[in-house]
Amino acid sequence: MKAEILAAPAFSYGVVRLDSGDEVKVEAGAMAAMSGGVEIETKAQGGVLGGLKRSVLGGESFFINTYRASSGGEVALASKLPGDLQMMTLDGSRALMVQSGSWLASDPGVDVDTKWGGAKTFFSGEGLFLLRCTGSGDVLVSTYGGMIAKELAPGEAYSVDTGHIVAFDEGIGYEVTKVGGWKSTILSGEGLVARLTGPGTIWMQTRSEQDLVGWLTSVLPFTRS
Repeated sequence: MKAEILAAPAFSYGVVRLDSGDEVKVEAGAMAAMSGGVEIETKAQGGVLGGLKRSVLGGESFFINTYRASSGGEVALASKLPGDLQMMTLDGSRALMVQSGSWLASDPGVDVDTKWGGAKTFFSGEGLFLLRCTGSGDVLVSTYGGMIAKELAPGEAYSVDTGHIVAFDEGIGYEVTKVGGWKSTILSGEGLVARLTGPGTIWMQTRSEQDLVGWLTSVLPFTRS
């Protein structure tokens, strides 16, 4: 995928260049602009059942848009929240686990599937499902805020609020656990965190969508229907 990321890092805007015959898979609603000569096809990724799986379980749109250029062109992409965009490349030797809502686009050779995060993740109230990206090609991910990468050595553990996780290598072990004792979990405002264990790389975002929703809920007036 040939992409230029503009207006980074606060309001990143990705421009994907398509040569003749090229195509790119894009999350529904992410297209901000496109040039003439680019065609769009909308369908459920992996068929109807695959689309339902991504939508109901992964929190993603039921549909994926495929943009094709018969004679060259470009597609401009933007995420729902202000933040950064980053390209990650898969060579077929590893899988990338992407937090629901962070996947923006990928090459045709990348398969995007949904993987159950486990009952342990259910109790966090966040990120019930992760998108599993496999195959060969580039994946464009978005963040709310900036993106930070951290490399974990074998056996090294690192705890991250689930709302700040963007992606991680599939080989990394993860579990949702308390930030401390039950008193700290209830009173500290931190709640439960994801404990990730290396080896591998994790990518984090500097802001949390759940925190934004919680703040808006606390300041917006309550209206009875």
